Amino acid sequence: MVSEKRKLVAKKVLEPYLYLSPTIAIMIVLLVIPIGMVIRYSFFDNVIINKNPMFVGIDNYVKVVNNRTFFVAVKNTLFFVGVSVIMHMFLGMVYALLLNTSYLATRTKAIFRVIYALPWMFTASIIAILWKMMLNPYGVINYLLQMFNLTSQQIEWLGSRSFALISVTIINIWAGYPFYMVSILAGLQGIPTDLYEASSIDGAGMLRQFMHITIPQLKPILISLMMLDFVWTIQQFALIWMTTGGGPINATEMLSTFIYKLGFSKYQYSQASASAVILLIVCSIIAVFYVRNQKARD
Repeated sequence: MVSEKRKLVAKKVLEPYLYLSPTIAIMIVLLVIPIGMVIRYSFFDNVIINKNPMFVGIDNYVKVVNNRTFFVAVKNTLFFVGVSVIMHMFLGMVYALLLNTSYLATRTKAIFRVIYALPWMFTASIIAILWKMMLNPYGVINYLLQMFNLTSQQIEWLGSRSFALISVTIINIWAGYPFYMVSILAGLQGIPTDLYEASSIDGAGMLRQFMHITIPQLKPILISLMMLDFVWTIQQFALIWMTTGGGPINATEMLSTFIYKLGFSKYQYSQASASAVILLIVCSIIAVFYVRNQKARD
């Protein structure tokens, strides 16, 4: 009788792991092992090229930290990520509130939802080609600026050190705000209308309702969106590579392009691995906060 109970308990404990075992096996092969290899490479001298790499400790990390381009990449990445996350949040909130208002007809809302969500449907390659055409010195952006007498010369938006970082940041903002808009709109539609009706009876205006009802109700969603967006944006590679390639003269060099160039242009695989580990640590810290936030919501 006792042994049967033990078997039932063991079955109850092991059964979930049995169902998860195929997924765990795939994650170990495709995720854990590659990450472990990159961490190991970061502590050896030039791996892959060198048949007998030697253990060098933290030398690769010291070389990366002493690399001036690394600090340029960190500074550009902080600007790119910070401005992108703030503007994604701002634009997503504005458009979500606009689409959630009762002042627009249902058909009008449907049309605007499609238009506003269009950037999210494009791939990075299409977005890069589209914006490279528009930001060309002879493109539509310069044409409009000259037509309204806002500039008298053709600006090299992606080829100038003064404008390149701002330009790629604007492109990333345009490409990413629909995710915020859709998520915030779903959150807005889940807020009970009773709260707004009760506050109106108490004399609360739209601003007070927004600050004391809308924001607190959306707070868990907004925190999750910001954490996810931070991790996604800090890893942004395709858009930067296809528009500027990190140039001109490192003006748009990001951590992602810096790591790629170290590994596949300069063949410094160990230093590239060390840089990737640093980026992994930053993303892992954000991931920990994200998981804690999710647990708090549960």
